[in-house]
Amino acid sequence: MKLSDAGLRDRQAWEAAQVRLPGYDRDAMRAATEAAPVWVHFGAGNIFRGFIAGLQQRLLEQGLAECGIIAADTFDYDILDRIYAPHDSLTLAVGLHPDGTTGREVIASIAKGLRADSADAGQMAQLRAAFASPSLQMVSFTITEKGYALTTLSGQLQDVAAADMAAGPAAARHAMSMVAALMYERYCAGAWPVALVSMDNCSRNGEKLRGSVLAVVHAWAERGLVPAAFVSYMKDETRVSFLWSMIDKITPRPDARIAAALEADGIEDMAPIVTSRNTFIAPFVNAEVPQYLVIEDRFPNGRPRLEQAGVYLTDRQTVNRAERMKVSTCLNPLHTALAVFGCLLGYDSIAAEMQDPDLKRLVERIGYDEGLPVATDPGILSPTAFLHEVIDQRLPNPFIPDTPQRIATDTSMKVPIRFGETIKAYAASESLRVMDLTAIPLAIAAWLRYLLGVDDAGQPMPVSDDPQLPALQAELEGIVWSDPASYHGQLRGVLCQPALFGANLCRLGLSEKIERVFVQMLAGPGAVRAALKQSCGAEEQEGRA
Repeated sequence: MKLSDAGLRDRQAWEAAQVRLPGYDRDAMRAATEAAPVWVHFGAGNIFRGFIAGLQQRLLEQGLAECGIIAADTFDYDILDRIYAPHDSLTLAVGLHPDGTTGREVIASIAKGLRADSADAGQMAQLRAAFASPSLQMVSFTITEKGYALTTLSGQLQDVAAADMAAGPAAARHAMSMVAALMYERYCAGAWPVALVSMDNCSRNGEKLRGSVLAVVHAWAERGLVPAAFVSYMKDETRVSFLWSMIDKITPRPDARIAAALEADGIEDMAPIVTSRNTFIAPFVNAEVPQYLVIEDRFPNGRPRLEQAGVYLTDRQTVNRAERMKVSTCLNPLHTALAVFGCLLGYDSIAAEMQDPDLKRLVERIGYDEGLPVATDPGILSPTAFLHEVIDQRLPNPFIPDTPQRIATDTSMKVPIRFGETIKAYAASESLRVMDLTAIPLAIAAWLRYLLGVDDAGQPMPVSDDPQLPALQAELEGIVWSDPASYHGQLRGVLCQPALFGANLCRLGLSEKIERVFVQMLAGPGAVRAALKQSCGAEEQEGRA
């Protein structure tokens, strides 16, 4: 069996392999999408294919939608050429249950995948036509937090962003410039309303999207490359809304064991690949079953009936509270702590880390003891219940093939929110003391120790991709993993950067605590484990039910 339009005609074979097939006319869906597109999505990777595209599939199957989604990518065209094209934009979604069983479903709601590449006239013509259509209701994004950044950590414009701002809409290359260029197409076609919806796993995602797109638009207007009226259109949220959202679904890299199981059941060509941009991807997406999406309900041109697919549609305040609950206290900080410690301690599975008593106590301390006291309650989800599910069910799921190495990617972009928000909340509190924090400073120290590229056994260790990695490692120059005396205050310049931690840790007094633990971790083999035990292993963590 092949995952393709032609291959799906043998429904009996697919059903024998326990794969659920779409229950709607895909040709009719594609025709409707071509005639009157409703939804364009930027970021063609796993979270989109395994979660967001599945939402539209639910609506199509219920007869609540006619169109599919047009997927676009500005970063990794190999995804489209090597995964989308050979499989007719179909995805095999594999849900991983804690008991080891899997659910299998073909997601067929992606009408087509397109390169958002100014050098590709044919693909861009199709994207421009979609944006010029009055029917377009929403443009969504899963491009990772760094996809929105126009500047470096030092505040300088990235070279590609500066070039785009000088060149104008026709030559856009950066993702934010591309969005601005396509919105200019929409403006010229009739200034139709539309919602731009960031679904990325970062704080105030809609605000980040709006700020970056408008920065490009203003730069073009200042150079006379677009009219002032276009700026007014883009700033008018009754016509162009930038919506906030909270998204949650653990979608790890495709696992070779899942590929082997699928091929053993007769499904061909399932092997994962690594693209030229270092994306791990396969014709299938393996992911946990729990999923959450909360979106601000301000769609100026109407919207798909997403609430019928399990999406929470609400106001911005509730979205912000849900996002803060998850990203700042109840999930993401735990994930990042496990990532850096897992790499240092030689783990290759998040689930295996949760069987380590020291690491389990660490995440319980971060979540229950340090996070919950400042967690925001969105009302639609209980922070305590959410945290219980994360610690007791989701992170320990042995059938989620997620690795600390994947989660450690881009940590410098995550620290200000995942740890910084809690630090700031403690600093602002009248009843909590920032110096009482123990687990979060420990996790920050472990991240800085991780940047040395040597594990706790003294073996060289690859450090995951991070846009600030060269600058950070330069700050740590001269520090030897096995020699505490090699530390001469090199971290102070890093710890005083509010842009990196969300607050100036030197002014708050946390820098000295972090430095002490960091120096402890330089005592040679086993020093990271010893620091972990000393900081989080003394007290029993009871009464969590």
